[in-house]
Amino acid sequence: MKAMLKDGLLAAFALALCVVPVRASDVKAGDLVISQAWSRATPSGAKVAGGYLTIENKGAAPDKLLSVSAEIAGKADLHEMTTENGVMKMRPLDKGLAIEPGKTVKFAPGGYHLMLQELKAPLKQGDKVPVTLEFEKAGKVAVTLDVQGVGAQAPSDGGQMMKKMPDHSGMKM
Repeated sequence: MKAMLKDGLLAAFALALCVVPVRASDVKAGDLVISQAWSRATPSGAKVAGGYLTIENKGAAPDKLLSVSAEIAGKADLHEMTTENGVMKMRPLDKGLAIEPGKTVKFAPGGYHLMLQELKAPLKQGDKVPVTLEFEKAGKVAVTLDVQGVGAQAPSDGGQMMKKMPDHSGMKM
């Protein structure tokens, strides 16, 4: 009996090593894995916010992100920001964005992003903002943006950034 239990535990452990990890906050839709969904807090009265996330296509066929919608915004679009000759330009992705097989597309400040316009309320740090992404093959996918601080450049790092900052505890103000 002990040998069977031991063999069963070893088999379960071996299987766990073969499974691709998906974090609890990740959203799986068909062959797509959507992770690190976040936004920044907005000042009172702001009418625009950006949304950021990562989409990984683990399948053998492409999919396409067609649109985004959000209850908190009167209008939501897919956008791309680029810099040409030192000038930043932003444009809507009216035809969507292809997510090629085996590739990862990152939505981040200064690049691809979700543009939430006509905000009905400010986004506050700690809020969870539901949005719906619509894909050509995966269909409609509900995702939650974790709202970070106003100047955040990436999703919360669990305090790792603070550990890297110099200690100013002896500083006199």
